[in-house]
Amino acid sequence: MRIRPLTWLVPAVAATAAVTATALALPEGGDRAPDHRTAAAARPAGKAQPDARDVVLAVHGGAGTALDRDKTTPEREKAYRDGLTAALRAGQKVLDKGGSSVDAVQRAVMELEDDPLFNAGKGAVFTADAGHELDASIMRGSDLRAGAVAGVKSLRNPIQGARAVMDKSPHVLLAGEGADDFGARHGLRTVTQDYYWTQARWDALLAAKKAAKGDKGAAASPAALADAQSKGTVGAVAVDKRRDLAAATSTGGLTNKLPGRVGDSPLVGAGTYADNGTVAASATGAGEVFIRGAATSTIARLMEFKGVGVAKAAYEVIVERLPGLGGDGGVIALTPDGAFDAPHSSPGMLHGYLTRSGKVVTKIFPDESPANS
Repeated sequence: MRIRPLTWLVPAVAATAAVTATALALPEGGDRAPDHRTAAAARPAGKAQPDARDVVLAVHGGAGTALDRDKTTPEREKAYRDGLTAALRAGQKVLDKGGSSVDAVQRAVMELEDDPLFNAGKGAVFTADAGHELDASIMRGSDLRAGAVAGVKSLRNPIQGARAVMDKSPHVLLAGEGADDFGARHGLRTVTQDYYWTQARWDALLAAKKAAKGDKGAAASPAALADAQSKGTVGAVAVDKRRDLAAATSTGGLTNKLPGRVGDSPLVGAGTYADNGTVAASATGAGEVFIRGAATSTIARLMEFKGVGVAKAAYEVIVERLPGLGGDGGVIALTPDGAFDAPHSSPGMLHGYLTRSGKVVTKIFPDESPANS
Protein backbone atom coordinates (compact mmCIF):
# COMPACT_ATOMS: atom_id res chain seq x y z
CA MET A 1 0.00 0.00 0.00
CA ARG A 2 1.28 3.44 -0.84
CA ILE A 3 1.57 5.71 2.18
CA ARG A 4 0.34 9.19 1.58
CA PRO A 5 2.77 11.96 2.69
CA LEU A 6 1.61 14.12 5.58
CA THR A 7 2.66 17.47 4.16
CA TRP A 8 -1.01 18.34 3.73
CA LEU A 9 -1.39 18.48 7.51
CA VAL A 10 0.54 21.69 7.98
CA PRO A 11 -1.70 24.02 5.95
CA ALA A 12 -4.79 22.22 7.23
CA VAL A 13 -3.83 22.74 10.84
CA ALA A 14 -2.88 26.34 10.18
CA ALA A 15 -6.23 26.99 8.53
CA THR A 16 -8.08 25.39 11.43
CA ALA A 17 -6.14 27.47 13.92
CA ALA A 18 -6.95 30.65 12.01
CA VAL A 19 -10.67 29.84 11.94
CA THR A 20 -10.64 29.02 15.64
CA ALA A 21 -8.85 32.27 16.49
CA THR A 22 -11.33 34.26 14.43
CA ALA A 23 -14.29 32.53 16.05
CA LEU A 24 -12.99 33.22 19.54
CA ALA A 25 -12.47 36.86 18.69
CA LEU A 26 -16.05 37.40 17.53
CA PRO A 27 -18.39 39.10 20.00
CA GLU A 28 -21.42 37.24 21.36
CA GLY A 29 -24.33 37.72 19.04
CA GLY A 30 -28.06 38.26 19.42
CA ASP A 31 -30.13 36.19 21.83
CA ARG A 32 -28.44 32.87 21.11
CA ALA A 33 -27.75 30.88 24.29
CA PRO A 34 -24.01 30.54 24.97
CA ASP A 35 -22.53 27.14 24.19
CA HIS A 36 -21.60 25.47 27.49
CA ARG A 37 -18.29 24.31 26.01
CA THR A 38 -17.36 27.83 24.91
CA ALA A 39 -18.34 29.18 28.31
CA ALA A 40 -16.17 26.57 30.01
CA ALA A 41 -13.21 27.41 27.79
CA ALA A 42 -13.55 31.10 28.63
CA ARG A 43 -13.34 30.51 32.38
CA PRO A 44 -10.11 30.59 34.39
CA ALA A 45 -7.73 27.64 34.19
CA GLY A 46 -9.43 25.95 37.15
CA LYS A 47 -7.91 23.63 39.69
CA ALA A 48 -4.25 22.69 39.26
CA GLN A 49 -3.38 20.44 42.21
CA PRO A 50 -5.09 17.18 43.23
CA ASP A 51 -6.68 16.77 46.65
CA ALA A 52 -4.19 14.07 47.69
CA ARG A 53 -1.27 12.01 46.48
CA ASP A 54 -0.09 8.43 47.08
CA VAL A 55 -3.72 7.27 47.17
CA VAL A 56 -4.41 3.62 46.35
CA LEU A 57 -8.17 3.43 46.97
CA ALA A 58 -11.02 5.91 47.24
CA VAL A 59 -14.78 5.60 47.73
CA HIS A 60 -17.79 7.88 47.58
CA GLY A 61 -21.17 7.67 49.19
CA GLY A 62 -23.02 10.09 46.97
CA ALA A 63 -23.27 13.77 46.12
CA GLY A 64 -26.28 15.74 47.26
CA THR A 65 -26.64 18.34 49.94
CA ALA A 66 -24.29 16.20 52.06
CA LEU A 67 -24.56 16.22 55.85
CA ASP A 68 -25.37 19.36 57.80
CA ARG A 69 -23.17 19.72 60.89
CA ASP A 70 -25.99 21.44 62.77
CA LYS A 71 -28.51 18.70 62.03
CA THR A 72 -26.29 15.64 62.21
CA THR A 73 -25.98 13.87 65.54
CA PRO A 74 -22.58 12.54 66.66
CA GLU A 75 -23.98 9.04 66.27
CA ARG A 76 -25.00 9.66 62.68
CA GLU A 77 -21.69 11.28 61.85
CA LYS A 78 -19.89 8.26 63.24
CA ALA A 79 -22.11 5.91 61.25
CA TYR A 80 -21.27 7.61 57.94
CA ARG A 81 -17.55 7.82 58.67
CA ASP A 82 -17.53 4.20 59.82
CA GLY A 83 -19.35 3.15 56.64
CA LEU A 84 -16.83 4.84 54.37
CA THR A 85 -13.93 3.55 56.45
CA ALA A 86 -15.24 -0.02 56.41
CA ALA A 87 -15.40 0.10 52.61
CA LEU A 88 -11.84 1.41 52.39
CA ARG A 89 -10.55 -1.23 54.79
CA ALA A 90 -12.35 -3.97 52.86
CA GLY A 91 -10.64 -2.90 49.66
CA GLN A 92 -7.34 -2.47 51.48
CA LYS A 93 -7.36 -6.13 52.52
CA VAL A 94 -7.49 -7.08 48.86
CA LEU A 95 -4.67 -4.75 47.84
CA ASP A 96 -2.44 -5.66 50.80
CA LYS A 97 -2.56 -9.30 49.71
CA GLY A 98 -1.47 -8.38 46.20
CA GLY A 99 -4.99 -8.55 44.82
CA SER A 100 -6.19 -6.69 41.75
CA SER A 101 -7.70 -3.24 41.69
CA VAL A 102 -10.85 -4.78 40.18
CA ASP A 103 -11.27 -7.06 43.19
CA ALA A 104 -10.58 -4.14 45.51
CA VAL A 105 -13.24 -1.81 44.06
CA GLN A 106 -15.77 -4.64 43.95
CA ARG A 107 -15.17 -5.48 47.59
CA ALA A 108 -15.35 -1.84 48.66
CA VAL A 109 -18.62 -1.28 46.80
CA MET A 110 -20.13 -4.46 48.22
CA GLU A 111 -19.46 -3.12 51.70
CA LEU A 112 -21.35 0.05 50.84
CA GLU A 113 -24.18 -1.89 49.19
CA ASP A 114 -24.67 -3.77 52.47
CA ASP A 115 -24.83 -0.54 54.49
CA PRO A 116 -28.41 0.84 54.64
CA LEU A 117 -27.13 4.41 54.98
CA PHE A 118 -26.30 4.48 51.28
CA ASN A 119 -28.51 4.37 48.20
CA ALA A 120 -27.25 1.05 46.85
CA GLY A 121 -28.15 -2.52 47.71
CA LYS A 122 -29.78 -2.67 51.14
CA GLY A 123 -30.59 1.05 51.31
CA ALA A 124 -31.80 1.53 47.74
CA VAL A 125 -34.47 4.15 47.14
CA PHE A 126 -37.98 3.40 45.90
CA THR A 127 -39.33 3.85 42.40
CA ALA A 128 -42.64 5.60 41.77
CA ASP A 129 -44.47 2.27 42.03
CA ALA A 130 -42.80 1.49 45.39
CA GLY A 131 -40.34 -1.02 43.99
CA HIS A 132 -36.58 -1.19 43.76
CA GLU A 133 -34.51 -1.19 40.57
CA LEU A 134 -30.75 -1.19 41.02
CA ASP A 135 -27.85 -0.37 38.66
CA ALA A 136 -24.11 -1.05 38.82
CA SER A 137 -20.99 -1.14 36.67
CA ILE A 138 -17.32 -2.05 36.93
CA MET A 139 -14.37 -1.42 34.60
CA ARG A 140 -10.78 -2.60 34.37
CA GLY A 141 -8.18 -0.13 33.17
CA SER A 142 -5.64 -2.59 31.80
CA ASP A 143 -7.78 -3.74 28.86
CA LEU A 144 -10.94 -1.56 29.07
CA ARG A 145 -13.08 -4.58 29.89
CA ALA A 146 -16.32 -3.61 31.62
CA GLY A 147 -19.55 -5.09 32.89
CA ALA A 148 -22.83 -3.61 34.06
CA VAL A 149 -26.37 -4.39 35.15
CA ALA A 150 -29.39 -2.09 35.07
CA GLY A 151 -32.82 -2.35 36.62
CA VAL A 152 -32.08 -5.48 38.64
CA LYS A 153 -34.65 -6.41 41.29
CA SER A 154 -33.28 -9.45 43.08
CA LEU A 155 -29.47 -9.41 43.22
CA ARG A 156 -28.30 -8.72 46.75
CA ASN A 157 -25.11 -7.09 45.46
CA PRO A 158 -25.58 -5.60 42.00
CA ILE A 159 -21.85 -4.94 41.67
CA GLN A 160 -21.32 -8.71 41.68
CA GLY A 161 -23.74 -8.92 38.79
CA ALA A 162 -21.75 -6.30 36.90
CA ARG A 163 -18.54 -8.24 37.53
CA ALA A 164 -20.15 -11.46 36.32
CA VAL A 165 -21.22 -9.76 33.09
CA MET A 166 -17.65 -8.57 32.56
CA ASP A 167 -16.00 -11.91 33.34
CA LYS A 168 -18.53 -14.46 32.18
CA SER A 169 -20.28 -12.98 29.15
CA PRO A 170 -19.34 -11.35 25.84
CA HIS A 171 -21.51 -8.35 26.74
CA VAL A 172 -21.05 -5.12 28.66
CA LEU A 173 -24.58 -4.39 29.93
CA LEU A 174 -27.48 -6.65 30.86
CA ALA A 175 -30.79 -5.23 32.08
CA GLY A 176 -33.89 -6.23 33.98
CA GLU A 177 -35.00 -9.80 34.32
CA GLY A 178 -32.23 -11.01 32.04
CA ALA A 179 -29.60 -9.50 34.34
CA ASP A 180 -31.21 -10.99 37.44
CA ASP A 181 -31.41 -14.42 35.81
CA PHE A 182 -27.82 -14.21 34.60
CA GLY A 183 -26.60 -13.45 38.10
CA ALA A 184 -28.62 -16.26 39.64
CA ARG A 185 -27.32 -18.77 37.07
CA HIS A 186 -23.78 -17.84 38.07
CA GLY A 187 -24.39 -18.41 41.75
CA LEU A 188 -24.90 -14.86 42.97
CA ARG A 189 -27.01 -14.41 46.06
CA THR A 190 -30.58 -13.31 45.36
CA VAL A 191 -33.12 -11.65 47.64
CA THR A 192 -36.74 -10.60 47.61
CA GLN A 193 -37.66 -6.94 47.22
CA ASP A 194 -38.31 -6.47 50.93
CA TYR A 195 -34.58 -6.98 51.59
CA TYR A 196 -33.83 -3.51 50.17
CA TRP A 197 -36.50 -1.78 52.29
CA THR A 198 -35.52 0.81 54.91
CA GLN A 199 -37.75 3.19 56.83
CA ALA A 200 -35.74 6.23 55.72
CA ARG A 201 -36.17 5.43 52.03
CA TRP A 202 -39.88 4.68 52.48
CA ASP A 203 -40.39 8.02 54.23
CA ALA A 204 -38.42 9.70 51.45
CA LEU A 205 -40.73 8.19 48.83
CA LEU A 206 -43.82 9.42 50.67
CA ALA A 207 -42.24 12.85 51.05
CA ALA A 208 -41.39 12.96 47.35
CA LYS A 209 -44.95 12.08 46.37
CA LYS A 210 -46.33 14.77 48.68
CA ALA A 211 -43.86 17.29 47.30
CA ALA A 212 -44.96 16.43 43.78
CA LYS A 213 -48.47 17.43 44.85
CA GLY A 214 -47.26 20.75 46.24
CA ASP A 215 -47.09 19.85 49.95
CA LYS A 216 -44.40 22.19 51.35
CA GLY A 217 -44.03 20.18 54.57
CA ALA A 218 -43.24 16.99 52.73
CA ALA A 219 -39.60 16.68 53.81
CA ALA A 220 -40.12 17.50 57.48
CA SER A 221 -39.60 14.01 58.97
CA PRO A 222 -36.13 13.12 60.31
CA ALA A 223 -35.90 10.13 57.96
CA ALA A 224 -36.83 12.21 54.92
CA LEU A 225 -34.33 14.85 55.98
CA ALA A 226 -31.63 12.20 56.27
CA ASP A 227 -32.42 11.01 52.77
CA ALA A 228 -32.24 14.57 51.46
CA GLN A 229 -28.90 15.07 53.17
CA SER A 230 -27.24 12.26 51.26
CA LYS A 231 -28.30 10.99 47.84
CA GLY A 232 -26.14 7.96 48.48
CA THR A 233 -24.95 6.50 45.16
CA VAL A 234 -21.70 4.65 45.91
CA GLY A 235 -18.49 4.07 44.01
CA ALA A 236 -14.83 3.16 44.28
CA VAL A 237 -11.58 3.63 42.37
CA ALA A 238 -8.28 1.85 42.99
CA VAL A 239 -4.78 1.24 41.73
CA ASP A 240 -2.95 -1.99 42.58
CA LYS A 241 0.73 -2.96 42.83
CA ARG A 242 0.83 -3.57 39.07
CA ARG A 243 -0.37 0.02 38.54
CA ASP A 244 -3.61 -1.28 37.06
CA LEU A 245 -6.64 0.96 37.57
CA ALA A 246 -10.25 -0.02 38.18
CA ALA A 247 -13.53 1.75 38.93
CA ALA A 248 -16.97 0.66 40.11
CA THR A 249 -20.30 2.37 40.79
CA SER A 250 -23.62 1.17 42.25
CA THR A 251 -26.95 2.87 42.94
CA GLY A 252 -30.64 2.53 43.62
CA GLY A 253 -31.26 5.55 41.38
CA LEU A 254 -33.62 8.42 42.17
CA THR A 255 -36.39 8.44 44.75
CA ASN A 256 -39.78 8.25 42.98
CA LYS A 257 -38.17 7.60 39.60
CA LEU A 258 -40.23 6.15 36.79
CA PRO A 259 -39.98 2.35 36.61
CA GLY A 260 -37.41 1.48 33.97
CA ARG A 261 -35.38 4.67 34.40
CA VAL A 262 -31.63 4.11 34.06
CA GLY A 263 -29.11 6.72 35.15
CA ASP A 264 -25.39 7.13 34.61
CA SER A 265 -24.15 4.60 37.16
CA PRO A 266 -24.27 1.50 34.91
CA LEU A 267 -23.09 3.34 31.81
CA VAL A 268 -19.42 3.11 30.89
CA GLY A 269 -18.07 6.58 30.14
CA ALA A 270 -20.82 8.32 32.08
CA GLY A 271 -20.85 7.01 35.65
CA THR A 272 -17.79 4.75 35.49
CA TYR A 273 -14.53 4.67 33.56
CA ALA A 274 -11.03 3.24 33.95
CA ASP A 275 -8.07 3.42 31.59
CA ASN A 276 -4.52 2.68 32.73
CA GLY A 277 -3.25 5.45 30.50
CA THR A 278 -5.24 8.16 32.26
CA VAL A 279 -7.66 7.71 35.15
CA ALA A 280 -10.17 5.63 37.07
CA ALA A 281 -13.34 7.59 37.85
CA SER A 282 -16.70 6.99 39.52
CA ALA A 283 -19.40 9.63 39.40
CA THR A 284 -22.44 10.57 41.44
CA GLY A 285 -25.06 13.22 40.86
CA ALA A 286 -27.66 14.18 38.28
CA GLY A 287 -27.56 11.03 36.19
CA GLU A 288 -29.18 12.37 33.05
CA VAL A 289 -26.69 15.23 32.91
CA PHE A 290 -23.72 12.93 33.50
CA ILE A 291 -24.94 10.75 30.62
CA ARG A 292 -25.33 13.68 28.24
CA GLY A 293 -21.93 15.05 29.22
CA ALA A 294 -20.19 11.64 29.06
CA ALA A 295 -18.66 12.70 32.35
CA THR A 296 -16.05 10.10 33.27
CA SER A 297 -14.78 9.37 29.77
CA THR A 298 -14.48 13.09 29.07
CA ILE A 299 -12.16 13.43 32.06
CA ALA A 300 -10.01 10.64 30.60
CA ARG A 301 -9.99 12.17 27.12
CA LEU A 302 -9.02 15.61 28.43
CA MET A 303 -6.08 14.00 30.17
CA GLU A 304 -5.16 12.00 27.07
CA PHE A 305 -5.59 14.60 24.35
CA LYS A 306 -4.93 17.86 26.20
CA GLY A 307 -2.25 16.44 28.48
CA VAL A 308 -3.72 18.04 31.61
CA GLY A 309 -3.55 16.57 35.11
CA VAL A 310 -6.38 14.78 36.85
CA ALA A 311 -7.34 17.77 39.01
CA LYS A 312 -7.69 20.16 36.07
CA ALA A 313 -9.53 17.62 33.89
CA ALA A 314 -11.99 16.58 36.60
CA TYR A 315 -12.63 20.19 37.61
CA GLU A 316 -13.31 21.22 34.03
CA VAL A 317 -15.90 18.48 33.54
CA ILE A 318 -17.63 18.51 36.92
CA VAL A 319 -17.50 22.20 37.87
CA GLU A 320 -17.23 24.03 34.55
CA ARG A 321 -19.10 21.92 31.99
CA LEU A 322 -21.85 19.80 33.53
CA PRO A 323 -23.68 22.53 35.49
CA GLY A 324 -24.30 24.20 32.14
CA LEU A 325 -26.32 21.14 31.15
CA GLY A 326 -28.59 21.58 34.15
CA GLY A 327 -27.32 19.36 36.95
CA ASP A 328 -24.71 18.96 39.64
CA GLY A 329 -22.75 16.17 41.27
CA GLY A 330 -19.23 14.95 41.81
CA VAL A 331 -16.59 12.41 40.91
CA ILE A 332 -13.71 10.57 42.52
CA ALA A 333 -10.75 10.27 40.15
CA LEU A 334 -7.44 8.42 40.60
CA THR A 335 -4.36 8.12 38.39
CA PRO A 336 -1.87 5.22 38.20
CA ASP A 337 0.67 7.23 40.20
CA GLY A 338 -1.78 7.86 43.05
CA ALA A 339 -2.91 11.43 42.32
CA PHE A 340 -6.49 11.73 43.62
CA ASP A 341 -9.13 14.37 43.16
CA ALA A 342 -12.79 14.65 44.18
CA PRO A 343 -14.38 17.80 42.73
CA HIS A 344 -18.10 18.38 43.07
CA SER A 345 -20.51 21.10 42.06
CA SER A 346 -23.12 19.91 44.56
CA PRO A 347 -22.97 21.37 48.09
CA GLY A 348 -21.23 18.27 49.34
CA MET A 349 -20.04 14.77 48.50
CA LEU A 350 -19.46 11.97 50.95
CA HIS A 351 -16.13 10.36 50.19
CA GLY A 352 -12.91 9.03 51.61
CA TYR A 353 -9.56 7.72 50.52
CA LEU A 354 -6.75 5.39 51.60
CA THR A 355 -3.09 6.27 51.10
CA ARG A 356 -0.22 3.92 50.36
CA SER A 357 0.88 4.24 53.98
CA GLY A 358 -2.50 3.04 55.25
CA LYS A 359 -3.93 6.41 56.30
CA VAL A 360 -7.70 6.76 55.96
CA VAL A 361 -9.35 10.15 55.37
CA THR A 362 -13.14 10.63 55.30
CA LYS A 363 -15.04 13.77 54.33
CA ILE A 364 -18.77 14.07 55.00
CA PHE A 365 -19.42 17.74 55.77
CA PRO A 366 -19.41 20.55 53.19
CA ASP A 367 -16.68 22.46 55.03
CA GLU A 368 -14.39 19.43 54.66
CA SER A 369 -14.70 19.55 50.88
CA PRO A 370 -16.26 22.83 49.70
CA ALA A 371 -18.29 22.79 46.50
CA ASN A 372 -16.65 23.85 43.24
CA SER A 373 -13.18 23.11 44.51
